[in-house]
Amino acid sequence: MIAGIELGGGKTVVAIGTATGLVQEEWRFPTTTPAETFGRALQWFAERGTPEAIGVAAFGPIGIVPGRPEYGKVIATPKPGWKDFSITGAIAEVFPAAKVTLDTDVNAAVLAEARLGAGQGVDDLAYITIGTGIGAGILSGGHLIHGALHPEFGHIKVPRCPGDEYPGICSFHKDCLEGLASGPSIAARWGQPAAELPRDHAAWDTEAWYLAHGVLSLLGVVSSARVIIGGGVSQAEGFHEKTERILKEIAAGYFVPLSASPYVVPPLLEQQAGIVGALLLTGI
Repeated sequence: MIAGIELGGGKTVVAIGTATGLVQEEWRFPTTTPAETFGRALQWFAERGTPEAIGVAAFGPIGIVPGRPEYGKVIATPKPGWKDFSITGAIAEVFPAAKVTLDTDVNAAVLAEARLGAGQGVDDLAYITIGTGIGAGILSGGHLIHGALHPEFGHIKVPRCPGDEYPGICSFHKDCLEGLASGPSIAARWGQPAAELPRDHAAWDTEAWYLAHGVLSLLGVVSSARVIIGGGVSQAEGFHEKTERILKEIAAGYFVPLSASPYVVPPLLEQQAGIVGALLLTGI
C-alpha cells in the first residue's frame, strides 16, 4: 500500500495509489489543527490497510533535510498551532514501519509536472504556486533542490511596481513577493478575492508585474528551462501570457532559456500536482 499526503494551508489531500503517481482513491478535507488533521488522515489510511510507504508534500517552512534537528517539523509558520509540530513523529506513532519521504508541496508538484505534466522531458524546471502564500519547487539537473532548508521563493524582495504604495501583507517581511502578490494580499489590496475580480481589472497587471520580476530572479539563479505557475490565483485568463510578456521585456534579451516559447506555462496536472507528487516521492 502506497500512500500520499498533501498538506496545504487551507486543505489536506490524502490518497492511496502507486509510486508512479497513479491516484487510486483520494479524500480532501480542510486543514485545521495538527492533531485533528493528522488524526483524520491517518485514520483514513488505517481503514484501508497499512501503508508501506508514505509521501508527504507539506506547506513550509518545514525541515526536510534528514539528520538536521528540525527534520520532519513545521518551523516558523504563521499558521496558528503548527509551529514545531512533528509530521514524521505523528506518522511514526500510527505506522512505525512505514517509510516516510517528506518534501515541500511545491517540490512535490514540480516532480509531478516533470514526470507526468507540463514539464515532461525538462530536467531544469521550476513550479511556482500562488495561493494563500507563494512558493517555488525547483528541479535542477533532474534533482530536487533543498539546500540547508528549502527554497523560500515567496519571501524574496522584488522591485516595487511603479505607483504601488500597498504596504504588503507578509507577517514577517511585509512587502516580499508573497506579501505583495499572494491571494490574501490581492484580497486586502483590492477589497475582494482574486476569483471575484474581472479579467480586465488592474489587479492582474500588478500581479503579473510582480511575478515576472520574481521569475527573473529565479531565472538568474537557477536558469530554469521552463517555469510553471499554478495555484488558484494563476487561473485567471491570460495570466501566464501576460507574465511572460513582462518577463521578456525586463530580461532585455539577455537570458538564453527565454528563447523557448512558451516559457511561462500553466500546470498540466492542475489541482492534482501536489498529491500526485506526494505519491511519486515514495519512489525516490
